[in-house]
Amino acid sequence: MRFWRCAVFMAVLLPFLWWAFQVAAGQAGPEPGQYLLLNFGQCALILLLVTLSLTPLMKLTRWKGFAVIRRQLGLWAFSYGVLHLTSYLLFILGLDFAALGADLQRRPYIIVGFVALLMLLALAVTSNRYSMKRLGKRWKFLHRIVYIALALVLLHFFWVVRADMAQWSGYALAGAVLMILRIPVISRALGRVRPRRGSAAGTR
Repeated sequence: MRFWRCAVFMAVLLPFLWWAFQVAAGQAGPEPGQYLLLNFGQCALILLLVTLSLTPLMKLTRWKGFAVIRRQLGLWAFSYGVLHLTSYLLFILGLDFAALGADLQRRPYIIVGFVALLMLLALAVTSNRYSMKRLGKRWKFLHRIVYIALALVLLHFFWVVRADMAQWSGYALAGAVLMILRIPVISRALGRVRPRRGSAAGTR
């Protein structure tokens, strides 16, 4: 499992290293800040979808490796979201916070994205075992806001790429499927798709 965690860590870090290399080598186009902004945001959305897919995958395969990396990928999704926000503040706003109000009026989707990031922050801060014990049953209720966060991230992305809906539609479809798999009846049926090893051995 340690090797598996390390492999996942490196796989998620590689996009950041590649994009940083592209910018440093002058291969990120005429607007490297915009290049980083879009890639960081898209990576955060993909990682959020992958994180939400781990529970259904674990039920289908009964492999605990998916559960082992769930927290790690969730933190990475939040981290790329922070990089996305940082890129906006640095490269688009130029750290001119006086112009923030006017920019929010022109681009209200920024508020939607920021609210989603705050939700992911709450999940990241409480993703440790201490918080699970401290919050008890409230921990599960709190972490269900990840579904709201996903909806807000999709809305944020929709607002940004309205001219090209093909890519957004793919992410939205993936999100919709993941939400359907969370419906209790479907979720329970998912766990019965493959027989348990013990019961399978008993029928031989």
